[in-house]
Amino acid sequence: MSVSDSAGKPAVIVVMGVASSGKTSLGERLAERLGWPFRDADSFHPPENVAKMSSGTPLTDEDRKPWLAAIAAWIDDLRTNGGNGIVTCSALKRAYREVIVGDRPDVTLVYLRGSRELIGQRMAARQHHFMPPALLDSQFATLEEPGADEKPLVVQVEASKEAIVAQVVRELRLG
Repeated sequence: MSVSDSAGKPAVIVVMGVASSGKTSLGERLAERLGWPFRDADSFHPPENVAKMSSGTPLTDEDRKPWLAAIAAWIDDLRTNGGNGIVTCSALKRAYREVIVGDRPDVTLVYLRGSRELIGQRMAARQHHFMPPALLDSQFATLEEPGADEKPLVVQVEASKEAIVAQVVRELRLG
């Protein structure tokens, strides 16, 4: 397994937050800037999960098990092969983060925090996404913000996309 280097730089970054908080946008920009592979957690969902969410039905923890296992497997494959990567995942509950981050010291959690109002406006403006705005309230109801023991980098989403990328690169010493 790879481990963080002596400067504490992560091998893998998990970008978390509710829908429309800017996870994919940040993940793509970080991947471009760092030259790391990027995966959006949505691409790990089995078709049954996408169908459920598209119909406005929130997923259960049972629905999420194979999804979280697939994300964890991708992270572990990168780490085993000495690679780096970025994955976005809502990771709303601590139990989900324990599966995908767990006790992996070289995996860093970046939490995109924002108000219900701002994120609701962003979601309403999105097109061609399977998550309907009606599910945002369930996302906020489910959200268990990461605790200090999870060592998250907490980023406020009100800043510009460029400022958020710069903050993450600076604070994780990836420049």
